[in-house]
Amino acid sequence: MEQEYTITAFTENAVGLLNRVTIIFTRRHINIESLTVSASAIKGVHKFTIVVNTSKEQAEKVVNQIAKLVEVVMTFYHTNEQIVYQELALYKVATQALLDNNKVEEIVRTHAARILEVTPDFTAIELTGYRHEIAELFRQLDSACGVQQFTSSGRIAIHRGKHEVLTEHLAELARAHGETVEAMNKKAWE
Repeated sequence: MEQEYTITAFTENAVGLLNRVTIIFTRRHINIESLTVSASAIKGVHKFTIVVNTSKEQAEKVVNQIAKLVEVVMTFYHTNEQIVYQELALYKVATQALLDNNKVEEIVRTHAARILEVTPDFTAIELTGYRHEIAELFRQLDSACGVQQFTSSGRIAIHRGKHEVLTEHLAELARAHGETVEAMNKKAWE
């Protein structure tokens, strides 16, 4: 049975790694719904957050294949119940349309969105939320005043539980280099 999984991979920052990771999904005919790559809490270690709709068996196979890549430190898969996640969206609307229609301000407030920038030509609005909330704000803004531009980020997520496995693995790496994890982190961020 297919469901939404968030796959997280902690990796070194290596040229071409993104391509090698996405090829794993392509070969298994798994469409990537969202992909975000960012820094992690440890400098030099990056975090891939990949959202897919697939079976549990396929998610396990993909995670195992990603883990085999040399630059990958550790990888996990989670259901939506196991993580805290959000996406970010930006909407650009005409400032005059915003001024002419009081309903737009109410829509922005109702969705807990915020206005980032107002110029004579346009107003930029930001919303952090779930995909369905982002889509609903788009629908309402477009209906009320027309959306000139729209973009949204991929998912960012943190696991609800403890990541002792990752912490232990990083501690082993630090010991191999004759350091503590704290000293390794402090040195990396200096």
